[in-house]
Amino acid sequence: MTGTPDLHEHAGSAPRYTDAAAVRMRRRLERLLGIAATEGNALVALRNGDEIFPAMLAAVAAAEHTVDMMTFVYWQGHIARRFARALAERAAAGVRVRLLLDGFGSRSIEKDLLTLMERAGVQIAWFRKPRYLSPLEQNHRCHRKVLVVDEQTAFTGGVGIAEEWCGDARDEHEWRDTHVRIEGPSVDGIAAAFAQNWAECHDELFDDRDRFTAQEPAGSAIVQVVRGSAGLGWQDMQTLLRVVIESAEQRLRLATAYFSPDAYFVELLCAAARRGVEVEILLPGPHTDKRVCQLAGQHFYGDLLACGVRILQYQPTMMHAKVITVDGIAALVGSTNFNRRSLEHDEEIMLVVLDEEFTATLDEHFDADKSVSELIEEKRWQRRSLWQRTREAVVRPIRRYL
Repeated sequence: MTGTPDLHEHAGSAPRYTDAAAVRMRRRLERLLGIAATEGNALVALRNGDEIFPAMLAAVAAAEHTVDMMTFVYWQGHIARRFARALAERAAAGVRVRLLLDGFGSRSIEKDLLTLMERAGVQIAWFRKPRYLSPLEQNHRCHRKVLVVDEQTAFTGGVGIAEEWCGDARDEHEWRDTHVRIEGPSVDGIAAAFAQNWAECHDELFDDRDRFTAQEPAGSAIVQVVRGSAGLGWQDMQTLLRVVIESAEQRLRLATAYFSPDAYFVELLCAAARRGVEVEILLPGPHTDKRVCQLAGQHFYGDLLACGVRILQYQPTMMHAKVITVDGIAALVGSTNFNRRSLEHDEEIMLVVLDEEFTATLDEHFDADKSVSELIEEKRWQRRSLWQRTREAVVRPIRRYL
């Protein structure tokens, strides 16, 4: 399909394109990333812990053959115990259960939970425990969140296993996040993200309980699974974000927990706004677990606001989602933040979804979040205090590690 797509205006929504725009986006990403997209996928967007955790635990409870799970954060509390018991129960029932924990992000997990799972037969591996590593290796973390059950159902997104993610973002103790349930051929790409990191941490990559079954079509969504890893030079995750930003024609929406990009990506956002794209960035407001990262990103607010980018700060609680939507036709969701740590230093995973219905759901979530967010006004930002400007300047030398 070639030519300029027709636009169909819908009151109160972004312009919707014909399939030509989606085909063009797909081919750009496949050609420039070298990663084939798959057809026939079904996705469900899960919003906050009240939706996310029950769906994940139900999938684990129904497992008959294998459960593969990895997470950056596995802390303490009721939900941590529920997951430990669920994994242990399946292992004790004969299901092959593997759990990969980041050595830094999950260091505070309760030791009795590790004992419970290991005694039941759960295979637990650690990604780069800091005490065994050089400072350079310690900076490389596994930030991916993946759950794959029976090779047929997968979950990924931004949620960690901790009390902070429970609830429905009703107050500062219940974080706002997005996760996705996936069925169809793209499950293989998510499983590969687990296998890549498991291979570094464990001698046995697969066993006779891995059936390597075919992935039958489960829906109509087109999905590309992009993995990010630490390395020198330009990486796939950076290419992904560049293509998406440069492809936007009408609207680009970005929600991220940690906004600390380099000047190059700030200019990409500004260039999009200058060519007429409505660019909106949704960020944590008064509730953030990494104030230093927030300060690093605020250094660029002036440039972004001057170009017409709209910056909103989420007020009720910590905004931890990692979601991008483009022109009502494409959505990105996964573990990657819009910061240099995610793009240069950590293991990450993002789904590119070409599906108008799924994208519309995420846009509805964005609209709901906007309604409880505060818009940063350019004139007011220009009058910010000397103390605020000083704090922004102080963190600049360490911005690439945030």
